[in-house]
Amino acid sequence: MLSVDTPEWEDTFAPKGWFFEAGPQRTAVPYSFLIGPDGTFGIAGGDDGQWIPLYYSIDGWVEALALAWAAMDIADTVTRLTGSAVDQLDLNTMQPVAEVGGITNGWWYRPGLLAAVYSGESALFARPDYRTAYLYAGNIDEQWL
Repeated sequence: MLSVDTPEWEDTFAPKGWFFEAGPQRTAVPYSFLIGPDGTFGIAGGDDGQWIPLYYSIDGWVEALALAWAAMDIADTVTRLTGSAVDQLDLNTMQPVAEVGGITNGWWYRPGLLAAVYSGESALFARPDYRTAYLYAGNIDEQWL
């Protein structure tokens, strides 16, 4: 649920400007979900209190959530990769899902396969082993997107 609160001026993040909290946390995580002054959706926190944009817009974040739910429903198999295994994915053979508008998190497609790569927490905490990818395989074609 989006529950935007009073904007707060942040001059410790780049870009500097007004940030909105994007809703209450529903789990215990050491960061906040924020909407940046340029409309990006991301996370802020960690030891350095830095800002990591995840998607170019709130719409992209919503698209990513909807795609994750739908992909889980239609996929024959779901494979989870973490850390260095994510680096071995060949995303050059796939096209980005434009509606998601991914920055540090994103989705890619090729017939029969969707790949979601989540790198935001990895960037926030400078921990490459936090990168995670989900591969959704099955009867997935471009019309389904």
